[in-house]
Amino acid sequence: MPEGSIGPSLVADAGSSSMHLTVFDDGQNVAAEHDSPSAPGDDVTDLLRQLLRETPTPVAVGHRIVHGGAELTGHVLVNDSIRHVLGEVAELAPLHVPPALVVLDAARDLLPGIPHAACFDTAFHADLPAAAREYAVPTAWREGYGLRRYGFHGLSYAWALDRTAELLGRRPEQLQVVIAHLGGGCSACAVRDGHSVDTTMGFTPLEGLVMSHRSGSVDPGALTWLQTRHHLSPDEIDDALNHRGGLLALSGTSDDTRDLVRARTLGDERAALALDVFTHHCRRGIAAMAASLDRLDALVFTGEIGEDQPEVREEVCTRLTALGLTGGLRTPSTDRPEIVSNSRAAVAVVVVPTGETQQVDHETRALLRGR
Repeated sequence: MPEGSIGPSLVADAGSSSMHLTVFDDGQNVAAEHDSPSAPGDDVTDLLRQLLRETPTPVAVGHRIVHGGAELTGHVLVNDSIRHVLGEVAELAPLHVPPALVVLDAARDLLPGIPHAACFDTAFHADLPAAAREYAVPTAWREGYGLRRYGFHGLSYAWALDRTAELLGRRPEQLQVVIAHLGGGCSACAVRDGHSVDTTMGFTPLEGLVMSHRSGSVDPGALTWLQTRHHLSPDEIDDALNHRGGLLALSGTSDDTRDLVRARTLGDERAALALDVFTHHCRRGIAAMAASLDRLDALVFTGEIGEDQPEVREEVCTRLTALGLTGGLRTPSTDRPEIVSNSRAAVAVVVVPTGETQQVDHETRALLRGR
């Protein structure tokens, strides 16, 4: 879709362990970028200044914000009132939103005369059906505390859906697909006629699939048992589930599937276990998402693991024959979206390179055009 002659834009994607700054020209081509392997700190303003010296001043800044809470259900231009709400919902995604707000505040101070857009991962799931949205918990929890399923990775899903539609020669609203975003965080989403109708992540980005160093879903009874029987504090449990779980906990050595695939070939049994658990949970999540569809037009892989780890894709698809999927997948030959399944496959398997940054740029430009 043409983005119009708005001018260059800056996209900021900051999280608990990294920061990515990208300047796009008017055609979604990268004009400059900076990647940091650590969360934004006191030097973020200097880093922004350095990047901006290398490129024309942007006409807008788009910020990826993981959680918009119950109030912010669509992408929005930031003013002081919106910034206040963002501060209130930061506790819902404490690993992701506070670092993003550090960059948002620094960018607004440095570039006060241009629009800043908050683009939410939760927005894609804003219209989840009640059956997929509600937890079976007391009314006071749902209505008084706002406890519900929000879903995440929405910017990635929006990008992958549009690229898949282009690849298959159909419009997004004509498709029923399952998209698996597999990376540091992992989730799957059922998309029916262009809309999210179910997803594996819930109130926080901790629910659902096994992830790099996040546990994914754990029996809540086990967590209360750890508190009452073994006297673990909420902080200890939170730290273990968010930082010391997932592939890292199972393997004992790494949270990177590339390391684990290599270690498995050398006979590392814990690496093999980690990969077995991971792919099992991927299959279970994908199958659960397919239950919300009338048919399955395609299974789409995106995210760093989904894009770059052929062993994971093969192990997921080979054992999902009940959904019409098969193995024997090709490895993509380019860095563009590609169908990797056999031409005779009943269900297409698609790999879409991660595009969250490009989607933030797209959404930011859409907000500017709509002003």
